[in-house]
Amino acid sequence: PDLLLLDEPTNYLDLEGAIWLENFLAKYPRTFIIISHDRRILNYSINSILHLEDRKLTLFKGTFDKFSEERQNKIKAIQAEKKRQEAKRSHLESYVRRFRFKADKARQAQSRIKKINRMTTISLPQEIALKQFSFPEPEKLAPPILRLEECSVGYNERPVLKRLELRIDQDDRIALLGKNGQGKSTLAKLIARKLKPISGKLFSSPNLRIGYFSQHQVDELLLNETPLDHIKRLKPEAKVIELYNILASFSISAEQSDTKIRYLSGGQKVRLSLLTSTLEKPHIMILDEPTNHLDLESREALVIALKSYSGAIIIISHDFHLLSLTVDKLWLVKQGEVSIYNKDLEDYRQDLLSHKNSSHPKKDVRGSKKEKRDNKSKIVILRKEVEKSEKRLEKLHEMREKLAKKLSEPSIYTSTHKNSVIEWNRKYSEIKDAIVIAENLWVKAVENLEDEEA
Repeated sequence: PDLLLLDEPTNYLDLEGAIWLENFLAKYPRTFIIISHDRRILNYSINSILHLEDRKLTLFKGTFDKFSEERQNKIKAIQAEKKRQEAKRSHLESYVRRFRFKADKARQAQSRIKKINRMTTISLPQEIALKQFSFPEPEKLAPPILRLEECSVGYNERPVLKRLELRIDQDDRIALLGKNGQGKSTLAKLIARKLKPISGKLFSSPNLRIGYFSQHQVDELLLNETPLDHIKRLKPEAKVIELYNILASFSISAEQSDTKIRYLSGGQKVRLSLLTSTLEKPHIMILDEPTNHLDLESREALVIALKSYSGAIIIISHDFHLLSLTVDKLWLVKQGEVSIYNKDLEDYRQDLLSHKNSSHPKKDVRGSKKEKRDNKSKIVILRKEVEKSEKRLEKLHEMREKLAKKLSEPSIYTSTHKNSVIEWNRKYSEIKDAIVIAENLWVKAVENLEDEEA
């Protein structure tokens, strides 16, 4: 298509699918518009942000990180202006309270009342409202808190994973890697004790408590209950004010707490399910795609909560940004086995991309042999044009460096060299202009080559 429209395309993709999509979009030769909460895609695949807030659209050029930085600066300026306005309003109101009913000051007081009424209240953007997660802290247990020995696990006595030799300590931060269908969720359910081993042994601390969140739990919420009803059913001994406080710790407001779950947004339902999984102060938190339906602010709040949480975490997620900030161990689930992946996430990404590139057979394109030869010849010509543009740029940069060095010498600024300095400055200016033109030609040559290769 000439115009590709994508609305949250990474929801329900595995990490491998999200990485493939990011790479595909980065090279997509036409226009696409994407709605996404995946920070990495917004940083690596787009060149503009169209931001909708308070029924207004604002266009920012650049990546999400650049947009976020500009937006934070704007918010700080608004907050400072609001603080100044509030101080001024407070001063005027104080004067009115003191002198409104004094005959000799009544006129001045009325003047200040008019000033207060003319003030346009500065409102902060909607998204500044604090979104937070607050995981309860478990007590310490002796390591290891869970251990698998020669375990196999699956369904109907048919193993999906075999020969599992794994250990979990309370300070572990683990990401489960692997394609959909390889058994990541099956392993998570085994550790969560929602599946029993077909063979082998699972040892755990007698006091071990495990919190488990799955994206499917959101669909199992009772729609005619309110969040308050839901938590009250799980903690019948708690007072109502305590329940409201618990809900507030996951950014569920008092109004939302009394709203039927069927009317809550996807993100609010996710926060309620996450809250449910933490109620018993777990020593291990298992999170299976926790960021689906969460907005960017909620995802950042989840990162902060996980980094400060003192229990073990096991995460299955396609959110590269979340994983890069919260985990330090990688387990690869592949072909019925689980192994330690000893490289980092960026290495894993590169491994996936290089494997995809090498495993895809070269497809024959329609058309005659002559057309194929013509296409190859065109690509060769375009590559030479890119190389020529690069060499031209290098040469101009070298010339600029030499002239800059010459112009930095104090000895040339004597009366005897006056004409030479004018000439060198003129040449320096010309070379700067030539570099701009050469850079534009280089960019165009690269774009033409990429379009032809695509």
